[in-house]
Amino acid sequence: MNLLNYLVPFALALGLLILVHELGHYLVARWCGVKVLRFSIGFGKPLLLRRAGRDGTEWALAAFPLGGYVKMLDEREGPVEPAELHRAFNRQSVYRRFAIVAAGPIANFILAIALYWGLFVAGTDELRPRLALSETPAIAVAAGVRDGDLVLAVDDEPVRSWQDLRWVLLRHALEQREVVLHVRTLEEVEAYRRLNLAGVPIEDGSEDLIVRLGLKPWRPVIPAVVGRISEGGSAQRAGLREGDEVIAIEGAAIAGWTELVERVRAAPGRPLSFDVLRAGERLSLSVTPESGTENGAQIGRIGVGVAEPVEGGLSMFSQVRYGPIDGLTKAVRQTWETSVLSLKMIGRMFTGEVSWKNLSGPVTIADYAGQTAQLGLSHYLKFVALISISLGVLNLLPIPVLDGGHLLYYTVEIIKGGPIPERVMEIGQQIGLVLLAMLMAFAFYNDINRLISG
Repeated sequence: MNLLNYLVPFALALGLLILVHELGHYLVARWCGVKVLRFSIGFGKPLLLRRAGRDGTEWALAAFPLGGYVKMLDEREGPVEPAELHRAFNRQSVYRRFAIVAAGPIANFILAIALYWGLFVAGTDELRPRLALSETPAIAVAAGVRDGDLVLAVDDEPVRSWQDLRWVLLRHALEQREVVLHVRTLEEVEAYRRLNLAGVPIEDGSEDLIVRLGLKPWRPVIPAVVGRISEGGSAQRAGLREGDEVIAIEGAAIAGWTELVERVRAAPGRPLSFDVLRAGERLSLSVTPESGTENGAQIGRIGVGVAEPVEGGLSMFSQVRYGPIDGLTKAVRQTWETSVLSLKMIGRMFTGEVSWKNLSGPVTIADYAGQTAQLGLSHYLKFVALISISLGVLNLLPIPVLDGGHLLYYTVEIIKGGPIPERVMEIGQQIGLVLLAMLMAFAFYNDINRLISG
């Protein structure tokens, strides 16, 4: 496994999210007339430091990269010149302080909306929500699902891709209720399937919800014909070309694309002999799959996509694109629904309805960053949007030391008409640090457990 394939996408995503979050605080602080002393990406000793601007604000890149901060002029942290008292954070009205603190998480939500909007308007190739029964199909069979059913809507909510389907079913699974699937069969007949989600567990994230329902993506028999080839990948280096049909690997006949993928995944780092047909001519090529990680297991990849898989006029993929207005509406809705779902999941963790094993730390996030980056730009940007939402939601939790804790203090101040006593805030900070340390410990434990268990 090449660690750079995971660390670089992780560092880029983390750096962007921290920059946007802190920029939200910074811009609103400046708009409110507050003097900013330092803008730092990371904590601890600065590795890079530069002063700029009328106020001589320090722009820093610090040693510990998991976070950042905006340091503002504040009487509680040191003496302030009388001429600049009006620019101190603590001298601002409670509403301005509220706006400055809330701006960080809001900036993360805005980033997610912008990324989703760009993807929705540009359009992406998505797997169609066409169903097949898995090896344990009890729930799906009880609903009347048949191989080849194309899902058009769930409870009248339109579904255009497999990802849409997973998302909608996850939301409804949290409600533990029955949903109605509006489908079109392979015979082009529209029908309805009643899928009961009551009692379907949402546990440790080790198994996809759709798998628990007895479903999987429908796949036609796809010829092993090479489509898109990744620049600099194993396939390109070995001389494979778009349109080549792989007929054998290591002398064993290949029946279709699925078998080709299975053979490649099972041979990370091991040279394989490919027999291909190119313009009617049979050629032999040696291809060495690069090693990658998926769910903790080593797999092989050669950097090729399948040629458009069509059988009987049925394509597995479709181009999903929205107009600028519809795209913005969907982006806002996606961000809102993801935020609400995140809060519900957190709440159900505390009540014991959802396992704490769903909590992930930086190791798992880095793994997903690497995996999505290897799948393509659109997958990576969706990942960044999702993490941006998670960061926004996390910071809004009413835990002292987080933005949400400060917003809670300011809300109480607005209600009672005066600030909270310093001693109460100190105790709150100590409690907040303990809670945050516990959350981090759970997250790291889950990361380590996933690495060990695979």
